[in-house]
Amino acid sequence: MPRKKKSRKIGQIGTPLAPKTNRKPAPASPKRNKKTLGKPAGTRNNPEQTNSQSKPNKTVKDPRVGSKKPIPLVVDDKPKAKVAKPKFFSPAQELESIEQNERFALLLEKLDSDVALTRDEKAFVNKLTARHQELCDLLGIADEDDSVENSESSAENDLYEQFESIDINKFK
Repeated sequence: MPRKKKSRKIGQIGTPLAPKTNRKPAPASPKRNKKTLGKPAGTRNNPEQTNSQSKPNKTVKDPRVGSKKPIPLVVDDKPKAKVAKPKFFSPAQELESIEQNERFALLLEKLDSDVALTRDEKAFVNKLTARHQELCDLLGIADEDDSVENSESSAENDLYEQFESIDINKFK
């Protein structure tokens, strides 16, 4: 059985089309308008002129989307949020609040264990210890640590003086 090459010419392989003159034109469908979604291209850079012409007294609104807050290029070390300082009725209440302060206690523990503190933490500890000392002086409270150290150092001095006053010739 011989094979035939396919060709583009209408013949036995394809079905013949009607001549162009005999064809019926396709029914013209009515053109429908597309719904416009969003703003046309370039509206961000070209703000509407009609609004600005009718109201010249108003400031021109920036059409760009996003935050207009300026971003600081240099980092400031100063804290911006100020914490309200609690008011106390008596120095005893203030002294008690300093002694009950958890952050202060944790930082003192860090200092005792020889852990390095940051500059802010050191400033906080120094401020509270100075205030604590002022309140203790004001209330007439003596530090127990100082009195214990003074008694120990005086006892050590007495022993040292006693040791130096011993005459070695007595023991020969």
